[in-house]
Amino acid sequence: MTANSVKLFVTPKIADASHSIRHVFIRDLVLTCSIGIHSHEKVAGQRLRINLDLSVDESGRPIDDNIKNVVCYEQLADGVSDIIGRGHVNLVETLAEDVAAMCLEDRRVLSARVRVEKLDILEDAQSVGVEIERFNSEV
Repeated sequence: MTANSVKLFVTPKIADASHSIRHVFIRDLVLTCSIGIHSHEKVAGQRLRINLDLSVDESGRPIDDNIKNVVCYEQLADGVSDIIGRGHVNLVETLAEDVAAMCLEDRRVLSARVRVEKLDILEDAQSVGVEIERFNSEV
């Protein structure tokens, strides 16, 4: 591979005034979910903590104090609840991917960082889980 054939990809900052990028986030959303691969995890819900960090293209558009002109965190939280409400999920990785895909349905969302943590799994740990970052391929 030559230097001319290497594609450089620069990860956009989560918030960047020079590129009209806004940071929209949800912190420490705690929900109960049917999740896990073990039989005892399939009979009772588990507490999860979910964090979202979205890089959102403002494109210099005015907000005009209108909810339609921004990515709504309430709709994001409702979307997470809807995904959890679909039924049992085996892996936190699967849930994180589904949540990221939901966030990226809005073309204004350039990237989504999703953290899913199980809160009651290891006695000596506050949480266990996964964090992923996905980019909008439509942009």
